[in-house]
Amino acid sequence: MFNILTGLNQKVGNFPGVTVDKKTGSLSIDNNTLNVIDLPGTYSLNPNSEDEKITNEYLKHTTDSDVTIVVMDATNLRRNLLLCTQIIDEGKQVIIALNMMDLLQANKQEINIEELSNKLNCSVVPINARLNKGIQELKEAIASYQLVQTSFSKTNTSNNIDDTLIRYKQIDSLLTTVFSADGENITDLKTKKIDNILTHKIYGYLIFLSLLLVIFQAVFSWASYPMDLIEGGFVWLSEFVANTLPKGVLNDLLVNGIIAGLGGVVIFIPQIAILFTFMAILEETGYMARVSFLMDRILRIFGLNGKSIIPLLSSTACAVPAIMSARTIGNPKERLITIMVAPLMSCSARIPVYTILIALIIPAERSIGFFNVQGLLVLGLYLLGFVAALFSAWVMKLIIKAKQENAFMLEMPIYRAPRWKNVALEVLSKVKVFLVDAGKIIIAISILLWVLSSYGPGDRFEQIENKYSETTIKLSPKEIQTRIASEKLEASYAGVIGKFIEPAIEPLGYDWKIGISLVTSFAAREVFVGTMATLYSVGDEDNTKSIREKMMAATNPKTGAKLYTTATTLSLLIFYVFAMQCMATLAVVYRETNSIKWPIIQLIYMGALAYIGSFIVYTIFS
Repeated sequence: MFNILTGLNQKVGNFPGVTVDKKTGSLSIDNNTLNVIDLPGTYSLNPNSEDEKITNEYLKHTTDSDVTIVVMDATNLRRNLLLCTQIIDEGKQVIIALNMMDLLQANKQEINIEELSNKLNCSVVPINARLNKGIQELKEAIASYQLVQTSFSKTNTSNNIDDTLIRYKQIDSLLTTVFSADGENITDLKTKKIDNILTHKIYGYLIFLSLLLVIFQAVFSWASYPMDLIEGGFVWLSEFVANTLPKGVLNDLLVNGIIAGLGGVVIFIPQIAILFTFMAILEETGYMARVSFLMDRILRIFGLNGKSIIPLLSSTACAVPAIMSARTIGNPKERLITIMVAPLMSCSARIPVYTILIALIIPAERSIGFFNVQGLLVLGLYLLGFVAALFSAWVMKLIIKAKQENAFMLEMPIYRAPRWKNVALEVLSKVKVFLVDAGKIIIAISILLWVLSSYGPGDRFEQIENKYSETTIKLSPKEIQTRIASEKLEASYAGVIGKFIEPAIEPLGYDWKIGISLVTSFAAREVFVGTMATLYSVGDEDNTKSIREKMMAATNPKTGAKLYTTATTLSLLIFYVFAMQCMATLAVVYRETNSIKWPIIQLIYMGALAYIGSFIVYTIFS
């Protein structure tokens, strides 16, 4: 309804974590522009979580000229009337938007709209927001609204529990006069039958794991063709620019800096789009709420609750909004632990890293039966992050002290067919954020890396040139140029920085180039691929190879052996599963916890997990 009124494309849905802060739009009625504020969902003015507090605080400061539209589920009038009567008794001017009228009719139920309006002394407008029905009538109600003083059941009781009980008695009395039903609730019966399977204590987990397996198989299988097209497109673009522009600094910057760095990330958009599509469909159908209920049994053991699964699963897209969605968790300790472990879940920024590293050791065509091995390995990495999050949460449960206990309460939305427009908008929005946000960082870092890799301190480059101009070793001109380019890169500012880092990361199997990538990807994990693309392109005249081919051909200059061995590659994968390499995530953790202590602890413990885990894996596979 908010999107229809404002013309915006905000994410909407009847499940926790969708709206955790107020969203603003505008609406034009009779040549007047009105501000429309969408507040986080709540069932009463007695807040139990951070997002409900936002709603409560905002409503306290509305003025007499403001109109509060209470969007109510017509099939669950009793529950929704509690909040509505509280707002009315606060002296607010209320319009009730009675949504989901189609389901009410399907259930052979009726609401006497006129009687309900008279009893509550406010406008009641039946609507169906999905089908855009009743919206014009709602606008007319807003335009014609007159300031009146209303009161439903003002109480002076001493606590919220007594007030709620009194209100429900009055609401039940009201419902006897305005609500009638002829037969059973068909929608609820269908929902319960499906829930008996999807939330079963055994089948439920198997179904959930099967869905994850299907998703990651699709991410690798379906995305291969468009990824090949994008990769080929960037190779062609590199060749075209290299051969069209005059040779020189600008040509080198564009080809080996910007195009190489950006192309290394754009190629992964098909995989990310497929992942977001599946996640959006699961949310739209109402399945995600069932996952929360299902996982509550497990998560409670580790100091979390069912609502924690929303931020954890949302982190597979991005940890920043996921951490904000933890506001729906009422218990402060459980909320804090959720925030601290959410970044261990593999986000979309890790997909480019996983994909390119896995491709170095596992051919795309390798399979076990029907299953693609690359997809199975990625699923394993995601599950490893989840297990690490649970283990870390259990440790924090023992360390962090808090007395507050609360029950897990969650509304189960009915199952509905996904709104494909919402799915498309969600995917486009997430891909745009990934591309634009990552693109800006990658271009900036690619330019910086190109400068650092193309220039060096003192006369080192000149000495290398002189060395090979005077050499008596019989080499072809191409071999000489290759050696010069390699030695210049190592003698560059980037090489100096990398060599400084190398002793600390050598036990993990990494060289100085990987070390630079670890540093630059602290800005954003996907920058790893752009950094490697830039470093392996500088000084390389061959623009017909992709970054994967260049990395596969990379050798250790000391031994001449292949650089990306199974041990080194698996070590890197483990490092990126655990490491906190995202400045934006640390910033939002600071904002949500209102303390610098927690992001620092998060950075240290995740860094330690990454280093120790990578060292163990490298040692085993070496």
